[in-house]
Amino acid sequence: MANSALLVMDVQRDVVAIADDGSGYLPRLRRAIDGARAAGIPVIYVVMGLRPGDPEVSPRNRVMTNVVRSGLFTQGAPGTEIHHEVAPQQGDVVVTKRRGSAFSGSDLDLVLRARDIDSLVLTGIATSAVVLSTLWHAIDLDFGLTVLADACLDTDPEVHRMLTEKLFPQWADVLAVEDWLKAIAPQ
Repeated sequence: MANSALLVMDVQRDVVAIADDGSGYLPRLRRAIDGARAAGIPVIYVVMGLRPGDPEVSPRNRVMTNVVRSGLFTQGAPGTEIHHEVAPQQGDVVVTKRRGSAFSGSDLDLVLRARDIDSLVLTGIATSAVVLSTLWHAIDLDFGLTVLADACLDTDPEVHRMLTEKLFPQWADVLAVEDWLKAIAPQ
């Protein structure tokens, strides 16, 4: 595999509470994280974090205005931490973003370039938000892309299915966690 990194995006406690469908999402994601570490693939966490008072949110931005209204993502607020079942280990990079894409308002691109990473494996919540937005942004930056379909989650299962089965395969490899783990396992 190229110089890859596994991105774990927006798997914050309040987001998991809203989106978790009881399908075993967190244990599957944990397996992907553990498998990446075992294969020497860096794990980079991405979280949404807005400053108190939301100075970075324009009233013209409908998506971000709705995020602010929901009460999610204010830095330091209870529920904004990464879910304990998939928490970072010492030495893992945690990137804070200010918009939907993992690249927007963050230093993710600098972190990836510093490590000579040219291929991303995307996971996170929600498929129709951070995963879709990051995928599009990464395409424009010429990254190789893999989406772990069952390590992504959305509040709308039909939207998740459409994205992972119809749209994402046009631009990325789309795999199940178990298939990806087999592909990265030492031979």
